[in-house]
Amino acid sequence: MGSGPPFDGLLLDIDGVLAVSWKALPRAVETLEWLRAENVPFRLITNTTTHTRADLAATLRNAGFEVDASEIVTAVVATATYLREHHPGARVFLLSDGDARADLEGVELVNDRADVVVLGGASEEFTYPTLNHVFQMLMDGAELVGMHRNLYWRTAEGWQLDGGAYIAGLEEATGRAAVICGKPSATYFASALATLGTSAERTAMVGDDLENDVLGAQAAGLTGVLVRTGKFRPEDLERADGTPDLQLDSIAGLPGLLRPS
Repeated sequence: MGSGPPFDGLLLDIDGVLAVSWKALPRAVETLEWLRAENVPFRLITNTTTHTRADLAATLRNAGFEVDASEIVTAVVATATYLREHHPGARVFLLSDGDARADLEGVELVNDRADVVVLGGASEEFTYPTLNHVFQMLMDGAELVGMHRNLYWRTAEGWQLDGGAYIAGLEEATGRAAVICGKPSATYFASALATLGTSAERTAMVGDDLENDVLGAQAAGLTGVLVRTGKFRPEDLERADGTPDLQLDSIAGLPGLLRPS
């Protein structure tokens, strides 16, 4: 890529990078169009659990982004892959926002006596009775699986608590660790790279979540690019265990990073 960083491809987070509350951030649509015009391969990699890939693509098109479902890699799909590979035929209790069933093909969902409990994004369904039911199944031997470990996110209405906070509480209460399928899981980044067809050392991950997007990608061998939009807060940099390789004020700065004038 000329004199710019040697990236063969990009992984882009959606929420907080391209859009907030499904409304495009300034210059985000134009940046995605620029990537296509410059033949820069990319995939949208997201921990969002409210939409299937098809629904995500449709929602993003409504926001002005021309994307196809095949260009999106979600934590729900990664979770389904994990369950099919490691718990074939298991009885699975699912607690998440949205309806993830369309991307959980081949997974048996139950309401009680589960072998595996899966937590996705937080919602009003995360009530005390439901979470206590989850806790009881875990104490009876069920495995805890998280679609992601996001603690919070930012919407047009402000900060919102996410599923990772509940996972942390259940881990503390049960003394057992959850298996995480989405970001920052190394296997999740590897699966996204496989669809992109690029190597980790020549791919950059662009995200607003320092821990899950940027440091998680770095641990998997990618270049971590932090955008200072979405959930980003300056204090995140002060308390983190690492630092991003690169920082941008927003996704609008990506063309200048890839093709510096």
